[in-house]
Amino acid sequence: MNRPTPKHKAPDLKFPLLDGSQWHLNEQNPQSFTLIVFYRGLHCPICKKYLQQLEALLPDFQERGVNVVAVSMDSEKRARLSRKDWALKDLRLGYKLDLETAKKWGLYISNAVKEGEPDIFSEPGLFLIDANNEVYYAAINSNPWGRPYLASFVKAVDYIVKSGYPARGEVL
Repeated sequence: MNRPTPKHKAPDLKFPLLDGSQWHLNEQNPQSFTLIVFYRGLHCPICKKYLQQLEALLPDFQERGVNVVAVSMDSEKRARLSRKDWALKDLRLGYKLDLETAKKWGLYISNAVKEGEPDIFSEPGLFLIDANNEVYYAAINSNPWGRPYLASFVKAVDYIVKSGYPARGEVL
């Protein structure tokens, strides 16, 4: 399986947002980065906590010129329930990530194993995409735990921008 590689163009990515618009990676124009969080869906209590933490950090990311979006393979109905039940007011929330796109992003795919899970869904992923639409950072998980600590990314963006620290992992 191919995966998004630092210092290379990010795979195409587009999906609907709950505000009725269409989000497209190629149309983003961040001052520094676009932060994309792929989450498992409404059934995942760890995703709930993670996206609530992300929402709390939105002002910090915005202050640093980072565009933030979260998306899952959930239906619109399930995504709306996530927004409501998880009290996500400001986070741009996408839905209907298709299987082929999830694969292009190197996401692990799981089948339902318990009540309330969709038949098929992607496991978590977090990507920082630079202003040239190239992958800067990638973290792909095969389970709901072990995700990057979001608060560290606020400080990381400060360091990257200040020092000009390059993306790493571009060789293989």
